[in-house]
Amino acid sequence: MGRKSMAKLIDARHIQVGYAQHPIINDLSITISRGQITTLIGPNGSGKSTLIRAMAKLLKIDQGVLTFDDQNLTTLSHKMLAKKLAVLPQTTQAKPELTVAELVTFGRLPYRKPLSGLTALDREKIDWALTKAHLTTLKDRPLTNLSGGQRQRAWIAMAIAQDTDTIILDEPTTYLDLPHQLEVMQLIQELNQSADRTIIMALHDLNHAARFSDNLIAIKDGALAASGTVNDVMTAENLRRIFNIDATLIAYEGRPLILTYETATPAEDVQ
Repeated sequence: MGRKSMAKLIDARHIQVGYAQHPIINDLSITISRGQITTLIGPNGSGKSTLIRAMAKLLKIDQGVLTFDDQNLTTLSHKMLAKKLAVLPQTTQAKPELTVAELVTFGRLPYRKPLSGLTALDREKIDWALTKAHLTTLKDRPLTNLSGGQRQRAWIAMAIAQDTDTIILDEPTTYLDLPHQLEVMQLIQELNQSADRTIIMALHDLNHAARFSDNLIAIKDGALAASGTVNDVMTAENLRRIFNIDATLIAYEGRPLILTYETATPAEDVQ
């Protein structure tokens, strides 16, 4: 694999985002590079999903400026952004009788004219997405007949069919058992390495974040807590400060992994 790009893709400057006048993200400034896997980490309620929704223009930015590909997000229409950015939310819903191929077809909606059918290019992109997600043999199977991992790969295939340079995923391994979590994470890594997709995702599993990411952005209480390479961010000091845990870290293939951890003892309780 060649050296990954360091060109700036997303630049947020002092943004504030929230719901009904209640800010969740406060004065946050971050930069996300093109061509890499960047993972958002942080405690529950820290603002990871809120930030993802803001980057996808699903939530209004109340203050500050967020640019995507050097364009102010406010100037991009939803349809134009959908040709640049595919988003897979944490909770997905579809009619259970849909087949895998039918679901993946929805990824072509940003390119279709009203009342028009699928073009030859649409079908080419759908077949390519099914191949990339290793779902060709399952394309005619209803979603209800899939395992959890297969179903999640079908949703990712829909995002692939959208044919954007950037894919954002919010907790893509939620509710999956360990083998299916690994299956999904390896697919995400493959999209980055062999299909040149920029990946931005939120994860709870810190070891998955450390193993599969190039960069980490840690958020706590709606503010930036740490950012940088995996080795910069995944330190015992940062984990204590951000997650309130005392973690034992080991090095595996040059990356830090959490071997075990305990709830941190507040400094005032230490005798």
